[in-house]
Amino acid sequence: MFEGFRTERIVLSNGISIQTRIGGFGPPVLLLHGYPQTSACWHAVAPRLVAAGYSVIAPDLRGYGASDKPESSADHAVYSKRAMAADQVELMRHLGHERFFLAGHDRGGRVAHRLALDHLHCVKRVAVLDIAPTTTMYEGTDREFATGYYHWFFLIQPAPLPETLIGADPDFYLKSKLATWGKSGMDVFSSEALEEYCRAFREPACVAATCEDYRAAASIDLLHDAADKDRRVVPPLLALWGAKGLVGRLFDVAASWRAKASTVTGQGLPVGHFLPEEAPAQTAEALVAFFAAGE
Repeated sequence: MFEGFRTERIVLSNGISIQTRIGGFGPPVLLLHGYPQTSACWHAVAPRLVAAGYSVIAPDLRGYGASDKPESSADHAVYSKRAMAADQVELMRHLGHERFFLAGHDRGGRVAHRLALDHLHCVKRVAVLDIAPTTTMYEGTDREFATGYYHWFFLIQPAPLPETLIGADPDFYLKSKLATWGKSGMDVFSSEALEEYCRAFREPACVAATCEDYRAAASIDLLHDAADKDRRVVPPLLALWGAKGLVGRLFDVAASWRAKASTVTGQGLPVGHFLPEEAPAQTAEALVAFFAAGE
């Protein structure tokens, strides 16, 4: 995976070390992965962006993959999307990029949303993949959503309940997530990427940190979103979603983002949740066209 890329471990001013894949030359694009994955999820998209003339930076978010997994706090602020977004801004500045294009899938999309609000002058354009805004999804919860996305309510239970249950067989848990949310079969996940995901989830600290990510989403992130309920994302926003996935079925994704951003375009792709792996060519094509309009 990631032929021609280099891997760097970058220590931020807060002491957190972020594992980062870097490749290509040209305008910078920051790619943020989601749950329960790592930056490896971009392995089929990143080379296409490099071929299109972009410099690609794909980090593991704090708490995920090979990045540091700091101890959390009682209010879960350590894993707030505000804290995770600040990591990425400092990471990009360390690499010499004050302004950049941004794309986030799943949890990475939520970090991207917060980053575009808190650091709008850093973001040229932002793409969010297979998510509606966090508050919108919580407010729209019904039986079908709670059944399909039960992990939203399971992972926020007090420690160590979810950590203990996932830790009993992390490979089974992780693969069940990939198989259920994706609609293209397990073959779309490369053996190298799948092993990286499993290796990360075999680490108890990773399981604990990713639970904290969701606990933050159900608490402090909602407070931050409520404080910003009248603010809109200023940079142009692209929403992509899986037409066969739960988000695409239950939410009007484009309309949900038009309520949160000034300029929104969007489209559904004929796959499930994991757009970067189920439809890498279409995802890359959509991102390149969107970013090119902002150069």
